[in-house]
Amino acid sequence: MEHTPARAAERRVASAMMRGAVARCPNCGSGKLFRQYLKVANSCANCGEELHHHRADDAPPYFTIFIVGHILIPLVLWVEKSWKPEISTHMLIWLPLAVVLTLTLLPVVKGAVVGLQWALQMHGFELSAKAPRRQGADGAAGPLDDAHEGWTA
Repeated sequence: MEHTPARAAERRVASAMMRGAVARCPNCGSGKLFRQYLKVANSCANCGEELHHHRADDAPPYFTIFIVGHILIPLVLWVEKSWKPEISTHMLIWLPLAVVLTLTLLPVVKGAVVGLQWALQMHGFELSAKAPRRQGADGAAGPLDDAHEGWTA
């Protein structure tokens, strides 16, 4: 089933972020957002929405560290105050937990950031809602790229 890209008025931030957080296309909610662990697919296999525009960059790791820190630091302080374990015990508990939480939350946060960018029409996502589809000189279909004067693939 083919879906058309959502128009600006139809793009809800919360639903786009939730779809991204569960690794689904922010437009249709059915196609896969990632083609690998943290590699965003070029486009949705279900609706054709172009996803390569995203510029998540350093935001997902920053937010992930922030979230993991806010989960672990109170627990570390509570365990230290309650039982006063050896430093080696702390290391055996908290380092693996920090790594597992970080690796688990990173794709969730990155998906939510990509969904947010899509909903707010940032970094080229506005083109998918506005630009007409035409065939470029190389034969590939794509929206007009204002920055480079020509049709992009």
